[in-house]
Amino acid sequence: QVQLVESGGGLVQPGGSLRLSCVASRNIFSFKYTAWYRQAPGKQREFVARITAGGSTEYADSVKGRFAISRDVLNTMYLQMNGLKPEDTAVYYCNGAIGSVANLWGQGTQVTVSS
Repeated sequence: QVQLVESGGGLVQPGGSLRLSCVASRNIFSFKYTAWYRQAPGKQREFVARITAGGSTEYADSVKGRFAISRDVLNTMYLQMNGLKPEDTAVYYCNGAIGSVANLWGQGTQVTVSS
């Protein structure tokens, strides 16, 4: 069974940085794509960033220029978050598509941006 496990969340002041990690139980290149989503209290889950197997990246307008998605050559995807704002506060989820599983999710990691 393929699994995704996030880590790296925490409390950070506005303007600060965090790096989230998503460790997959399979080689990261076996995924058609991997992505980050987030869900703030009382809001729907929303797309943040995606990286395809070929390395193409896509970002939500709200995070362009501040967040960067990347991966290593083994099994980990990252989300570098700079210039964090209070509105970035949310639970961040790792997401991916592999084989016949179109929508695999991790358990989430909390990011809180507050002074």
